Amino acid sequence: MDTKKLLLEIGTEEIPAHAMPAILNQLKSLAEKNLNDSRITFGKIQTLGTPRRLALIVEDVAVNQADVEDEKRGPSVKIAFDAEGKPSKAAIGFARGQKVNPEDLITRDGYIYAVIREQGKSSAEIFATLLPKIICDLSFPNNMRWGNLDFKFIRPLRWIVALFGADVIPFTVANVNSGRTSRGHRFLGTGDFEIAAADDYVSACEKNFVIVDQMRRRDMIVGQIKEVAASKNGIAEITDDLLEEVLYLVEYPTALIGEFETKYLSLPAEAVITPMRDHQRYFPVKSADGQLMPLFITIRNGGKEYLDIVQHGNERVLKARLEDAQFFFKEDRKKSLAAHRDKLKTVVFQEGRGSVYEKTNRLMKLAEKIADALKISGQEKVDAIRAAELSKADLVTGMVTEFTELQGVMGREYAKLDGETPEVCAAIDEHYMPRFAGDGQPKTVAGKILSIADKIDNIVATFSRGLVPTGSQDPFALRRQALGIVNLLTSARWSLSISDIVNTAMDLLKINDAVGRDKIQQDVADFMRLRVKNVLSTSTRYDVIDAVQSDIDDIFAVTLKATAVEQFLGEPEITKTIQSFVRVSNLAKKAESAKMTESLFTLDAEKVLFRAFEAIKVAADELIAKKDYLGALEILKKLSAPIDGFFDSVMVMDEDAAIRANRLALLKSIDDLIAKVADFGKIVQQ
Repeated sequence: MDTKKLLLEIGTEEIPAHAMPAILNQLKSLAEKNLNDSRITFGKIQTLGTPRRLALIVEDVAVNQADVEDEKRGPSVKIAFDAEGKPSKAAIGFARGQKVNPEDLITRDGYIYAVIREQGKSSAEIFATLLPKIICDLSFPNNMRWGNLDFKFIRPLRWIVALFGADVIPFTVANVNSGRTSRGHRFLGTGDFEIAAADDYVSACEKNFVIVDQMRRRDMIVGQIKEVAASKNGIAEITDDLLEEVLYLVEYPTALIGEFETKYLSLPAEAVITPMRDHQRYFPVKSADGQLMPLFITIRNGGKEYLDIVQHGNERVLKARLEDAQFFFKEDRKKSLAAHRDKLKTVVFQEGRGSVYEKTNRLMKLAEKIADALKISGQEKVDAIRAAELSKADLVTGMVTEFTELQGVMGREYAKLDGETPEVCAAIDEHYMPRFAGDGQPKTVAGKILSIADKIDNIVATFSRGLVPTGSQDPFALRRQALGIVNLLTSARWSLSISDIVNTAMDLLKINDAVGRDKIQQDVADFMRLRVKNVLSTSTRYDVIDAVQSDIDDIFAVTLKATAVEQFLGEPEITKTIQSFVRVSNLAKKAESAKMTESLFTLDAEKVLFRAFEAIKVAADELIAKKDYLGALEILKKLSAPIDGFFDSVMVMDEDAAIRANRLALLKSIDDLIAKVADFGKIVQQ
């Protein structure tokens, strides 16, 4: 089968770096779907990109669309042919509808069939409409329009290259005609250049100072950074997020190293690194022992010419930033972190929910409540409350006002300088964790307590305003915060009643409406339930998750139940036990009470079940209280045979109301005990 390489290059104005990875993934998915839908076979699909271009390369693309053969069933043979065996009006009409000759109809299984054969078209012909469709189907969070065009794209289109092998695929999008002409680097290139064939694309770009393959560009950037850092006996700190951003800011990378005055090293390291990395996109350099060096590395979008001038310009810009940082640091240190706290009275927390100063007062009480609930006392409790008191004070410092990324970090550093305990200092920073996907959890006890308090206060305050996240809308990042609570409680192995903490948070927020409080409790429970489900879904059966989530109040207990139930289900011949539990549950729903009278049990089977239950309930409850859920299930399993005997011999719905109620009460008592571990009615039998 003849094949060619397909190339589509979409040339634009500079696309925001953060948007590039998602756009390239989307371009690949659209190409794969459209090629498959068009019955065009192909090999490897690759997407490449720089700030000014999105490129699609597809290997081994068939030059023709695959032929298709299909059968359509028509009327029965009895209807399709007359007595002489000639096609009837029904057969002729069916053939006409399927665009075949009546004599070409075939019979099988008592029906007539039309065999429809369609010869595949030229792939090049299909690409003339398919490629512009792919371009137009790309979607972006923010679009632009230009001129009087109705076409929307993330940035204006400037050129399009569309080649199938060496042949141009002609089409027009937004008044831009496709061709074989691309554009080189803005400064190093000589302008437009032609691509002879799709196979030549990467090399042709490189000749014009465009490293179009982002993986090769990444390797070049990392290699150059390490090389220039090593030339100064340093080690560059390369973070994934900064590396990815820089990757899509340049087309031809060249690393250069700059210096700054050593006096700025007297600032906390983060106060130097943040302006460097987050504002200027520079890579910091550290010594072998991890100390920050007065050096930075930046990536130029160009060659090695006049690097000294570029270096000097970057040094001047960074110096201005560091001068600001030094000024704000000195101003902030004119008073203690605690002294800054009073200014929080002027900062609104949320509309109708008071100031940030009032929030810190709530956090102190919530931290105390959480510590007491966890039986944490002594210095750890004192540290948690003190950290809560100081937790937001750095928000009104000059340093954090100028460099907002340093919230918590500067609080930690200022607390250290004020002589606060190491745990208090760490907790001020840690309580914001996780700040982003993949971030860690607090390590100190004080940090964990304060983290839970802060997140619960945020969730309850926001929910009380009717702002429960829906769909993709989550402006306060409450999903991330709730997920942080789940992961924290699980990793710390802490059992904590969420509803109790929510009640305290509502008290502190002065939410007194009973109906409103009930709704907030339900909303928070449902919100946390989804987060627990997300965490468990990576390692646990979906039906097991459903079975243990009826009571979400103790999140750590829910995760332990899930592990125990899944292990229990893996035991041999467990199906019969599950069926017994489910039968009990189904009838227990009819019970009005779990109160039993032993003298009303008259049949041997019900006496056996009652005594078996009485024999195990205390031990099962003790194991459940200790969170040994697998041990409890092993004891509960002993009820399986008595349950089966009960249902084989006893008519539960007896005509005598007292006997009927007593039997239902027994089943309800058993079901209530089993339900403390799981609802086995939600288990799908494998």
